[in-house]
Amino acid sequence: MSASDSTLFDGIAARVISTPRLATQILERVGDDDSAPPRRTVVLVHGNVSSALFWQEIMLMLPADLRVIAVDLRGFGGSGSQPVDATRGLRDYSDDIAELLSELGIVSAHLVGWSMGGGVVMQYALDHRVESLTLQAPVSPYGFGGTRRDGSRLTDDDAGCGGGGANPDFVQRLQDADATADAQASPRSVFRSSYVSAGYSSPHEDIWVASMLSTSTATGNYPGDAVASENWPGFAAGAHGVLNTMAPQYFNTSGIVDLDEKPPVLWVHGTADAIVSDASFFDLNHLGALGIIPGWPGADIAPAQEMVSQTRDVLDAYAADGGRVTELNWEGVGHSPHLERPQEFCAALVAHIESV
Repeated sequence: MSASDSTLFDGIAARVISTPRLATQILERVGDDDSAPPRRTVVLVHGNVSSALFWQEIMLMLPADLRVIAVDLRGFGGSGSQPVDATRGLRDYSDDIAELLSELGIVSAHLVGWSMGGGVVMQYALDHRVESLTLQAPVSPYGFGGTRRDGSRLTDDDAGCGGGGANPDFVQRLQDADATADAQASPRSVFRSSYVSAGYSSPHEDIWVASMLSTSTATGNYPGDAVASENWPGFAAGAHGVLNTMAPQYFNTSGIVDLDEKPPVLWVHGTADAIVSDASFFDLNHLGALGIIPGWPGADIAPAQEMVSQTRDVLDAYAADGGRVTELNWEGVGHSPHLERPQEFCAALVAHIESV
């Protein structure tokens, strides 16, 4: 779904950039100087089941001397929906961004990644030069689900991870472009219960929901395939589609610790995050421990993934090996700090960029 006048804020424009890999829609601020030096370019990368539309408030708040670009990832927003090869982890997305920036003549940039987008920008940093990284509520460097604190995998097939874990009702409502809040699994209800903390409200909620509904559910996009497993809960990660990209057999960015040139990292997250947490309500092992999914084999076999602790461990090692890390852990904030505390997020991001 291409961005339209009804979903674009005043001062934001959309255009499509074609590369050999993908036709990518980007959002830019009207009047931004596209000849700005690459070191002053900020690239905003959204998370799963969303699009660049979620960044608009932040884009307008950032200083005028920055060039700001928000990218629609493959299969989201107005970008092409070519199938995602999950066996490459999140590299399809990071490679798409690399070609986009090359087409735009941008040699290096400050990358900001939210949720799955945090994993995309970490992968980008492993493969390309960046000026800085900002990780907002990022997926763990060890992927989503199926690992112990040290990143070791629980099963050889990543049981309980990937496309099989998606709620079929939610997927159907994405296909039907259901913008109502009439069920727990409707995109609007999921936004209210999981993307933000309790009590958050915005006059732009219809735009955020439209962004979610731009998610492609075509084959090879969201959520992805699954295979049968002999391990609980009976399925494992397939090889195609969005959710499988973060299965630990395919995705691991803990190697950022070993980068020779370590870009400074800003890590922003909230204590009320329902998605990326040491007790995530999207982690099937945690749901099993709560009795929501029957047959859980116990913490010795299927412990909940300590997602935030894993990220902290990797970033602590990054700092110990010479990298610079700033952590902001905001009390009571959910999965979207940039929506819930936009002024504070912008101030932290600008200070981070200016420190480079």
